[in-house]
Amino acid sequence: MDRRSFLHSTSAIAALSLLPTAAHAAGRATQGNSADALLNRAFDAAFHAFLRNSPESATQLGLDKGGDAYLKSKLSDRTPEARARNLNEVKTSIRLIEAVGEDGLSPAAKLDREVVLYSLRNRTVAPDKFDLDSAVRPFTIFQQGGAYFSTPDFLNSAHTVTSAADAEAYLSRLEAFATVLDQETKQQEAEAARGVVAPDFCLDLTLGQMDALRKAAPGENGLTQSLVRRTKDIPGEWGARAGKIVADKVYPALGRQYDLIKKLRAKGRASAGVWDIPQGEAIYAAALEASTTTKFTAAEVHKMGLDQVASITAELDAILKAQGFTSGSVAERLTALNTRPEQLYPDTAEGRVELIKSLNEGLAHVTAMLPRAFLNVTKAPLEIRAVPVEIQDGASNGYYRRAALDGSRPAIYFINLKSVGDWPKYTLPSLTYHEGHPGHHLQISTSQEAEGPLIRKTTFFGAYSEGWALYAEQVADELGAYANPLERAGYLQSFLFRAARLVIDTGIHTKRWTREQATDYMVQTVGFARPRSQREVERYCTQPGQACSYKIGHISWVRARENAKKIAGAKFDEKQFHEVIRAGAVPLTILERLVEERAKSWA
Repeated sequence: MDRRSFLHSTSAIAALSLLPTAAHAAGRATQGNSADALLNRAFDAAFHAFLRNSPESATQLGLDKGGDAYLKSKLSDRTPEARARNLNEVKTSIRLIEAVGEDGLSPAAKLDREVVLYSLRNRTVAPDKFDLDSAVRPFTIFQQGGAYFSTPDFLNSAHTVTSAADAEAYLSRLEAFATVLDQETKQQEAEAARGVVAPDFCLDLTLGQMDALRKAAPGENGLTQSLVRRTKDIPGEWGARAGKIVADKVYPALGRQYDLIKKLRAKGRASAGVWDIPQGEAIYAAALEASTTTKFTAAEVHKMGLDQVASITAELDAILKAQGFTSGSVAERLTALNTRPEQLYPDTAEGRVELIKSLNEGLAHVTAMLPRAFLNVTKAPLEIRAVPVEIQDGASNGYYRRAALDGSRPAIYFINLKSVGDWPKYTLPSLTYHEGHPGHHLQISTSQEAEGPLIRKTTFFGAYSEGWALYAEQVADELGAYANPLERAGYLQSFLFRAARLVIDTGIHTKRWTREQATDYMVQTVGFARPRSQREVERYCTQPGQACSYKIGHISWVRARENAKKIAGAKFDEKQFHEVIRAGAVPLTILERLVEERAKSWA
């Protein structure tokens, strides 16, 4: 049945007419446009189906309330049956949205339709082609993946507890955690049987983190103590009940998973890239496209990386020489700078507190500058926290978690403080401008505050958001936020790091680089400490393509701005250019087209 026939069929109209109109209402007024209204109903259905299948997302977004309050007691189902059901629902959503043709839609709705369809179609690729949840995250359990890694932190930082009902929901999720662990154990076992398993050195990290999670007595485990801390004013035996669930259900399930991973590790593969798993070449191509929202080949990305590395290295060389650092390669000079006593915070609890204090000061410093480049700067709160120690061995060096849409939980910028030696003082401003303002926090919060369907407010494209965050580091430089030449060197080192990722990620997955070869390249090119460099490389081994999203995205943002300047000439307005983020995240090809259309309207 073609799109027009489906739209006008009785069953399609009936299905759309029964969809909720208020539970997840679109924020953008349709101004009486019936086509927009019909599209928004289809968006509502797709978004609500997503929330039903991902209760964690409902909580992260603050939407586990009202008619969806039951979701606060649940975790995602990780059975094969659930995967098949979820895929079918995504395809149903695609058909419903496709059934609403472009004719009669407002310009904003046409853009929303295009972007949502792109996102939904992308979600079908890995399940259909590879029988995997994701090409970018092909392994169920690894050092940054699996419920063992994500659920404890989620329960502690995203699941709010302000009432007895919230505490009961926490306990229900704690029981569900044990169930999900067993589901993922079975899924990983089945995938390993067909050769899909993370490299052995990544499984070593996984086993270490599992050990850390179950090291404490059940009553002292972080899962238990998180609830104890937050229910001190709520009558009930919350700690005892949580401890019993941990002892009787979570620890045994975690033990079963540990045993499987230990067994897989004993026979594991030492190769670093996905080229060494079934359909590995096709999986990497799909992962690269999903991560960059482009059609660049791995060879093209590798060449772009080498060119960017050469250009940025030359710029760093000039800055370092001007500061008296002349001996050795750029990476060697940065490595020497990294160990200078005046650049390091004490490797103590007090030193970590001082470091985070400096990040907050840096955030306030750049926030005061933003009105010079942005209109109506968001006032959404942002917390800066250390990565939980239980997962710091495998966690990223820094990352951002968006706020709940209803304001019930602020956004969080996490920094991995396993070793303060990873964070010389000159490197910290660029991290804050990347994760905070004018980076992720400004872009994502602005999008969430803008009018539009919820499915668009929460759509994520790594190349768009990570590219913006790198571009934000550049904007901070243009605003004069870096206090001295060494802080500018830290900013350029951040760019060099992302350029090197293009070389390393493609090297690992298409040129068969080893972990050691990739780590050597990062140390010798970027000047990061070897432990930090190795943690980064190990992440690329298990999340192919993701590391390429940053610099590819940055290149696109810069190209879009330069093109807008060329088109608009003297009428170019940087503040108006930045307003494009209110339209929400889009694939890079759409971003450049969107900016060009806007620039033509200014000219």
